[in-house]
Amino acid sequence: HLMRVACGLDSLVLGEPQILGQIKDAFTVAQDAQALGPVLNRLFQHTFSVAKQVRTDTQIGASPVSVAFAAVSLAKQIFGDFSQKTALLIGAGETIELCARHLQGNGLRQVIVANRSIERAHHLAEQFGGLAIGLADIPKHLHKADVVISSTASPVPVLGKGAVEQALKQRKRRPIFMVDIAVPRDIEPQVAELQDVYLYTVDDLKTVIDEGQKSRVAAAEQAEEIINLQVGHFLEWVQLQTGAELIKSYRQQSEQMRDDALFRAKALLAAGKSPAEALDFLANTLTNRLIHHPTVVLREACASGDLPTVHAVQNVLGLADTPHR
Repeated sequence: HLMRVACGLDSLVLGEPQILGQIKDAFTVAQDAQALGPVLNRLFQHTFSVAKQVRTDTQIGASPVSVAFAAVSLAKQIFGDFSQKTALLIGAGETIELCARHLQGNGLRQVIVANRSIERAHHLAEQFGGLAIGLADIPKHLHKADVVISSTASPVPVLGKGAVEQALKQRKRRPIFMVDIAVPRDIEPQVAELQDVYLYTVDDLKTVIDEGQKSRVAAAEQAEEIINLQVGHFLEWVQLQTGAELIKSYRQQSEQMRDDALFRAKALLAAGKSPAEALDFLANTLTNRLIHHPTVVLREACASGDLPTVHAVQNVLGLADTPHR
């Protein structure tokens, strides 16, 4: 279950990566509190390795399944490298914040946040080391933007054809990628008529998202196969640890019996008993204590006709099969 959750297979958005970060944070908190034993520690480390393998070996996180991811994915297809690009984000809501995170994660150079409330624009821009402006200042900064993503609650467009035409002149016809996520539209539809402008709407993104969802479902099946295999590997490790602990306990118990018998044998010598008497006592005491519990178990199993236990004891003690009634 932990591996499925870490890989995003139980998330509302299939394959989303944020949950893995949350699990890692929880793991760190547990470590700091010294609340992890060896098994849980190994489980989490193994889970992180599995999540990385799923991301590497499948396309679970490659296909866009959210509006924000789809918008940034389309921009990535057009520009490829974001390291020298600037994005103008119009609005300051959750979708715009997600767009900013995806853009930053893809190496965007600079972000400009425009919003009706300059205070909210500042709050969002500060998170990404960006510039905050009011909606009225968009025409002054539009020419700097290679990517424009807009999502406001405005009842009328906030970006018109004229402002975009002017920005294109200042950019010397370098293209601008635009995504209008808002309903109703934030960007005048006539902007799409301009050369060097790639304008997409939320309807265009839905097609991309539907395709991405299909792709992720197929990738999830591959992820399940990886998880099933790795669960087997982890359980093998757990079984080995269980065996190691059992052997350790058995050895400690036997050594305690030896020490007790040896202590009493030395006491006999100190009391004047002969070495032969002390050795006989030591041998008999050790023999009786070591065979006592197996003898009890074997006697009860034979009496009740519990053949599996009888055979198990025979195997553990290295005894040949003997007829029993």
